Amino acid sequence: MTFHDFNLDEKLIEGLQSMGFNTPTPIQEQAIPIVLEGKDLIACAQTGTGKTAAYLLPILNKIIHAEKRHLNTLIIAPTRELAQQIDQQIEGIGYFIGVSSISVYGGGDGATWDQQRKALEEGADIIIATPGRLIALLATGKIVLDHLEHLVLDEADRMLDMGFYDDIVKIINYLPKERQTVLFSAT
Repeated sequence: MTFHDFNLDEKLIEGLQSMGFNTPTPIQEQAIPIVLEGKDLIACAQTGTGKTAAYLLPILNKIIHAEKRHLNTLIIAPTRELAQQIDQQIEGIGYFIGVSSISVYGGGDGATWDQQRKALEEGADIIIATPGRLIALLATGKIVLDHLEHLVLDEADRMLDMGFYDDIVKIINYLPKERQTVLFSAT
């Protein structure tokens, strides 16, 4: 099996190949078709098996074929490090297809807060956020997620272990009821 078997956009496949990815992993073979169909998904696979690409590739494919571009996807991650890692993967692939992303996480100074707030207000295709910082930005009332199409909970098991259940529920209340929800776990 190759990435061509999923009928992904050719530019997306070229980007993958330029990064050295030619063959999907088992989690990608199983998850990509389901996400492309717009179905909700709960998936579990070990660390290092390609879970991030398993949800990113079909979502990126949908974004580049969308008639109108807007804030399309929210990815919630438990840590700043994971949010940055996911953002770097999007930037790597997004370079070839013109998809934008912003990672939103706590720490830093007031300039970081302002940069994140401004990026959210002006728009990006994908937001990767830790729960606490996203809630703080949503509380300003200037961030609108009304047109969001995808919610991804990455390392959902870890977020629950860290006590983020109430924060996740609070964030979900800001989202449209009609959306695709994808949950990935390592355990």
